[in-house]
Amino acid sequence: MNRPTIQASLLETAQPAARSPYVTAKDGTKLFVQDWGNGKPVLLLAAWTFDSSTWGSHIAALDAKGFRCIAPDRRGHGRSEMPSSGYDLETLTDDVADIIEARDLRDVTLVGFSMGTVEAVNYLGRYGSGRIARLVLVAPTTPFLVQTEDNPDAVPKAMIEADNAAVARDFAKWIAANEAPFFLPETPEITRTWIREMMLRVPLPVALACRKSNSFADVRAAAAGIDCPTLILHGDKDASAPLPLTGAKTAKLIKGSKLVVYEGGPHPLPLTHGERLIADMLAFMSP
Repeated sequence: MNRPTIQASLLETAQPAARSPYVTAKDGTKLFVQDWGNGKPVLLLAAWTFDSSTWGSHIAALDAKGFRCIAPDRRGHGRSEMPSSGYDLETLTDDVADIIEARDLRDVTLVGFSMGTVEAVNYLGRYGSGRIARLVLVAPTTPFLVQTEDNPDAVPKAMIEADNAAVARDFAKWIAANEAPFFLPETPEITRTWIREMMLRVPLPVALACRKSNSFADVRAAAAGIDCPTLILHGDKDASAPLPLTGAKTAKLIKGSKLVVYEGGPHPLPLTHGERLIADMLAFMSP
């Protein structure tokens, strides 16, 4: 064997094994997973009707800093398979666990955005923090949105059901009606179009089932039991998940958590405040 061949062989041996872009969930559903880098893992869970592409700039920034970024498409979203069932919170949480186990992720920074925060908190409530080093909740919809006797300062159930019915009647119209407070006035049209098209690509039965799972999830007990360092990032102009009903309550439940309020920030902070979000996450993840 000549020298160039030996060098080529050693180089091939040194390269990390290629990772499949799919993880198979317990029920056989194939979940698409972006998996970049080789450092400490950061698992990024997307918002309702969003897919992993919304984390693109964050993946690039974290990868450049030496982190491994894992960003799945929720079942029925993006490039994941679209089964007829499994959109309840427990199955969605199992999907997160399946990804963590399949990729053997440890010392994970678990990041949830919007609906992803419900999955993240529920994961910790069910599976514990054995594989999770820290938690980042971005514009959380936790801990419980529905008004009840023991949760009086919340949203009446009838109002949530009426909003879900509006989505069912005409999803495109609902998106248009709620777009103005969702973004910042200066958010470019190309970003708005990208998000509208992404949301509308999710089949309506999937969108509705996930919306109900998110809207009615009560993860108060799970939040109260979280024992890992937690950072909560929330805008004070969030019309989708108002800070007093969500982020502020969640911060009170999670012992030792840190709540950072983005003045003037709307709901989609990863899109509108991406650079600050990355800076805050990096500071939190630094030893």
